[in-house]
Amino acid sequence: MKNFFTRIVTIVAKFKWISPIRWITSASLIVILSGCANLSSIAEHTPDEMQQAHEATKNALEAEKAIEGGGMPPSEDKLPSVALTEELLYKLLTSEIAYQRGNWQAAYVTILGVAQQTRDPRLARRAAEMALSAKQPAESLSAIRLWRELAPESNEANQYYLGFMIMNNNLAEVQRVLSEKLQNSSPKQYGAVMLQAQRMLARARDKKAAFDILEEILAPYKSTAEAHLAIAQGAYGNGDNIRAIAEAKMALKIKPDSQLAILTIAQASKKSDAAKAMDAFLEANPTARDVRLAYASMLIELKHLNKAKNEFELLLRDKPNDAPTIYTLGAIAMETHQYKIAEKYFLAYLSILEENPAEERDPTAALVNLAQIALEQKNTPAAMGWLAKVESYDGKNPVWLNVQIRRAQLLAIDGKLPEARQFLRNVKTDSEPEQIQLLQAETQLLRSAKQAQEAMAVMEEAVKRFPTSPDLLYDYAMLAESQKKFAEMEATLKRVIELAPNSQHAYNALGYSYAERNIHLDEALTLIEKALQLAPDDPFILDSFGWVKFRLSKPEEAEQALRRAYQLRPDPEIAIHLGEVLWSIDQKEEARQLWRDAKTKDPENETLKKTLSRLNTRL
Repeated sequence: MKNFFTRIVTIVAKFKWISPIRWITSASLIVILSGCANLSSIAEHTPDEMQQAHEATKNALEAEKAIEGGGMPPSEDKLPSVALTEELLYKLLTSEIAYQRGNWQAAYVTILGVAQQTRDPRLARRAAEMALSAKQPAESLSAIRLWRELAPESNEANQYYLGFMIMNNNLAEVQRVLSEKLQNSSPKQYGAVMLQAQRMLARARDKKAAFDILEEILAPYKSTAEAHLAIAQGAYGNGDNIRAIAEAKMALKIKPDSQLAILTIAQASKKSDAAKAMDAFLEANPTARDVRLAYASMLIELKHLNKAKNEFELLLRDKPNDAPTIYTLGAIAMETHQYKIAEKYFLAYLSILEENPAEERDPTAALVNLAQIALEQKNTPAAMGWLAKVESYDGKNPVWLNVQIRRAQLLAIDGKLPEARQFLRNVKTDSEPEQIQLLQAETQLLRSAKQAQEAMAVMEEAVKRFPTSPDLLYDYAMLAESQKKFAEMEATLKRVIELAPNSQHAYNALGYSYAERNIHLDEALTLIEKALQLAPDDPFILDSFGWVKFRLSKPEEAEQALRRAYQLRPDPEIAIHLGEVLWSIDQKEEARQLWRDAKTKDPENETLKKTLSRLNTRL
């Protein structure tokens, strides 16, 4: 009830009442509604469309605050002088109580009636809020019309009204309102109003008609940079990059220091061209921070890390305590293996976060990076210490569970497998997928420690707890196969296919197992072809396809598939298979080279050892 009483206290505190008011009847509400045009078509919209329109309008209002040169100045609604009688207070209270209890209709009728009689725009706004929350388009529009009537200078009321006109495809009304608004604006307000018009029309269903209207609205203002910028943004939104660049360049001629103009050009250009354009702009306008930030980010995308570092250092010189810039410099240093420098930046980033807790930035990424740096320095205890600082944030941190699994892995690497297993079992989560992930992690720890029997025991208990989890069953099947429990593996993979018919990995695993054992080759081919249909560019499925073709004595088809797989991913296992196919068609030197490459990447590869032994050859 706290929000309710806060709202009532706020309303009462701000009203200046001097005269009594009367209760609005249902009949008078009908009169109000009957004055609204096009309500029948408005009412046809779905709740989802209502929600989308509502969200888009809120976003547009937020966006205006960031428009170059400042948005529209805030307007002060003209408030009536009306006496706060007991009857009026009773209506306000009962309306809010009804709304809190879910009776939006009674609340809406009461509050709209009071707004109509008192002529207070805040009450009309509240009625609109109630109807919008209930996703009632006709009632929402009725309240918004009254709100606009009572507060004609209210930008928010106008935005909501235009949003409804766009939703109803009434572009003529949108054009009238926006044109009128521009005529009543000062030159300083042009930028905000023009870009508001562009954003509003961008939501129309008929994009071409909306763009044509935008050009008509802005035609009298073509001497301004703002008009060209609005048209450039509209063209970009319609996918016309050539027009967008041309219009933005015209804006830049009128206003050579316009950051929005050069950013629009960059937005519509190829990355390399965008970088060149921003670089040239910064030569003439070195204090353009927004452009420098965009340029530095673009350099990262282009992998020009040293240049990006220089730009972010300039940004940091201008704002020494800017947390995102400091973090980015740390990330660049880490990417270039300058771990000491990266550590310095990440520690500075964490320090700023501690000094400014109100900003609510998440330190997780910095903590994980510091842990990685510690591991690069062979300092496992320090890595564990950094990871231990990662908080769950009440379950809202998406990487928290992965961090806990990584902590367990580090314990195992440090020779503390029992402690690692217990650590995982102490992690508390109510999420079934996360519980499954923890069981998979424990199994992997045991497999890495070559404790296959214990891993199998953990997995057997896991599939009993979660018998319909395709991921868990797949892992169980792979573990069974590694222990040569082929019947169990086959039955489990068939169960996975039953539960998840689009699991390409299950089809591939079963087909490859048949091919590897040289049995049921026709069925193996069918299974692998199904996997290929689901994932045609998966290199490991292509490897299976080539291998089964080789087993079916079709070496040319096998070679073609395996070469493509190896091109996609030069993995040792694929190299070993391709080598054997080439060996069989007397291309032995290339085969040996592939095997040498595989041995370099994985010196202890068991498949390679078995292949060389079976073919009675050495490298």
